[in-house]
Amino acid sequence: MTVISIGELSDIIGGELHGDPREIVSGAVVDSRLVTPGVAFVAIAGEQVDGHDFAEVALGAGAVVAITTRILPIPCIVVPDPIEALGQWARWWRNKLAESGQLSVIAITGSSGKTSTKDLLATVLRSAGTTVAAQGSLNTEVGVPLSVLAAPIATRFLVLEMGMRGVGHIRYLCSVASPDIAVITNVGSAHLGVLGSRGAIAQAKAEILEGLSDSQCAIVPAGEPLISAELYRTSARVVTFGEGADADVRAENVGLDDQARAHFELVNGQEKAHVSLAVHGEHFVSNALAVAAVAREVGIPLASVAELLSVARIESKWRMEVTTTPSGITLINDAYNANPESMRAALKSLASMRGEGRTWAVLGEMLELGADSVEEHDAIGRLAVRLDISQLICVGAGTRVMHLGASNEGSWGEESRWVPDAESALAILRSETRRGDVVLVKASRGIGLETVAAALSHEAAGAHGGDTA
Repeated sequence: MTVISIGELSDIIGGELHGDPREIVSGAVVDSRLVTPGVAFVAIAGEQVDGHDFAEVALGAGAVVAITTRILPIPCIVVPDPIEALGQWARWWRNKLAESGQLSVIAITGSSGKTSTKDLLATVLRSAGTTVAAQGSLNTEVGVPLSVLAAPIATRFLVLEMGMRGVGHIRYLCSVASPDIAVITNVGSAHLGVLGSRGAIAQAKAEILEGLSDSQCAIVPAGEPLISAELYRTSARVVTFGEGADADVRAENVGLDDQARAHFELVNGQEKAHVSLAVHGEHFVSNALAVAAVAREVGIPLASVAELLSVARIESKWRMEVTTTPSGITLINDAYNANPESMRAALKSLASMRGEGRTWAVLGEMLELGADSVEEHDAIGRLAVRLDISQLICVGAGTRVMHLGASNEGSWGEESRWVPDAESALAILRSETRRGDVVLVKASRGIGLETVAAALSHEAAGAHGGDTA
């Protein structure tokens, strides 16, 4: 991580220092609960909480300076905008890391699969050098700089995730991180409510391509017209991935085992290697291909890529985590987030994991879909019927249309139920599930449906008998 004096830091971010310039600072935090000795505390004023109110607590816990918008009775560097200052600091550190000539920054964006791809990629890249990957979903104008600043000077690969809430967001993140390799996983329906169309989403995601030079690389899905239409924005070499014959890195002969874990032949040029993924869900094939494309770009042999992909896990929580409770129920916790594409993928995985018991889909609302919300929720309800999911529990007001769609599809009776809250869903699961059943829990992050999975997991604490992905 970055280690400099607070005097140097003040110069880098253009601040007004109130404190001893000789003090040494090592890294940054924005949460006073995460302070470790020697860090700088960045005081960010949010909608609910103002970091300035916790600055003295942070200094008491070991921080050496606060980055603030006003003078406080503690060592501080006063700036107009602490978030912009954090970005300036990270931009400077990224350039220092690159002075060795060995650093490769890989940035990943997409409507879904960003975090899973980042986690899988980190596993593969660690075989070739010191690799630092963003923790969890640190993908915002705060999270990306924090991830950059956490990288030690010997970093060979820095893997970043870039989220998008509107036009210009990814462009700003790229101005901080300056990626050498840019990956777009897909263009889906997430953020339709903000940007209005998938075309507009593609344009916003494609900002990740703009800063690439002709010596750098863009990795994109093959056969995606919305992304192909944006490739004029870069002079970088383009590498494609997918299952079609035209993809540069592709999967052939894709199949699933009884736990929805995919196996396939990984093909690049004239080379071929077998992959058996340890993660659950056919949609991880696409993520794995994106990872393979990056790995090949940095010189990792295809056979090694295949071997590493076959043991790689998703380290970030609530993403197709599969556990087995002591009572013999398989729990799929995919509650971190949801959009129509990821919801369909999770339901298909649930259907593929059907054993001798029943399949349960406990689903909450998909947020930020705008005018498409009714149609998309209706479609998910109908898909659950078509996949022959045994029991569908729709949780919360936003899922009434999902329940209605399921009820109107086919001849379902009480297979679909609507409940007002997570507690009601949990009560049904506790009273009606039995050994051999498989339960999927999924919703947008803002719904908080992870409490259902957490309660079931707590009951299984210390006695997990299945795989964890």
